[in-house]
Amino acid sequence: MGRTNPTYRDALRAMESRWEDYRRALRHAEQEVFDRLFEDARAHADASGLQNHQFVEIPVLVSILLEQQKHIDDLEDRLDHLEDDLNTEG
Repeated sequence: MGRTNPTYRDALRAMESRWEDYRRALRHAEQEVFDRLFEDARAHADASGLQNHQFVEIPVLVSILLEQQKHIDDLEDRLDHLEDDLNTEG
């Protein structure tokens, strides 16, 4: 029978499991933020799996950074709209 390589999702679950003690040591509010970081990594699992990187941490971090940048871009857009609204009112 052939040898089966773990998928990216398997590697991500294993990585999350390795960080469980760290997560438990965080405050409750920080645990929720920590969980969202892994949600961000899972959101890009298809692309990360195609990358087939030797170290699972690299695509995890890139996925998290991508989501963080999307949040920053959204906040900048919202701020620009609010500034425009304030400038047209006055």
